[in-house]
Amino acid sequence: MSKSLTRDILSGMFIVSTKDSACIVDTVLQVSSSSEPLISVSVNKNNYTNSMLKKNTKYGINILSKNVKGEVIKTFGFNSSRDIDKFENFDYIDEDGIKILKDTIGYMMLEKVQVIDAETHDIFIGKLIKEERFNDEEPLLYQDYQQHKDEYLKFKTSDGKTAWVCTVCGYIYYGDTLPEDFVCPKCGVGASAFEKK
Repeated sequence: MSKSLTRDILSGMFIVSTKDSACIVDTVLQVSSSSEPLISVSVNKNNYTNSMLKKNTKYGINILSKNVKGEVIKTFGFNSSRDIDKFENFDYIDEDGIKILKDTIGYMMLEKVQVIDAETHDIFIGKLIKEERFNDEEPLLYQDYQQHKDEYLKFKTSDGKTAWVCTVCGYIYYGDTLPEDFVCPKCGVGASAFEKK
């Protein structure tokens, strides 16, 4: 069976951050071109950052580069802000109480204007209120990430544990075997979407 054509839609890799939460997304799009353009970002409803975006009015979008460190991908993509401060081991700036990762191409600050229900995700539309570029590195595309994700995601497990990684959202299940009826608690896919690491 051939892969879905949705994988051929070009998209970048970003960190969306709001007060007390941040996660990696690949669904950012400029939707208007006024003096204060509107930018959309889609976030899975099961993601803790989704609930925090609903509570807050401002958020940042950090643009990841091809040179992003694997630790950034693992920390922001494979953990929940419910459990850890994802910025703890990284340099960041504080923009109105929102942490912005320094090791990125730059960031956009947005003010939320609308939330659209899109089945499994919510689409947050925000007005661009500030932007800053840190460097001119090449952006990391989702396709590049998929092609090289094993290099980004070198997992070390303790006590000989096996890691099963969700290929959709990055959730990690630890155990020698993955139950056949296992459902990802983060994005809802079944066991067949997990890869053994």
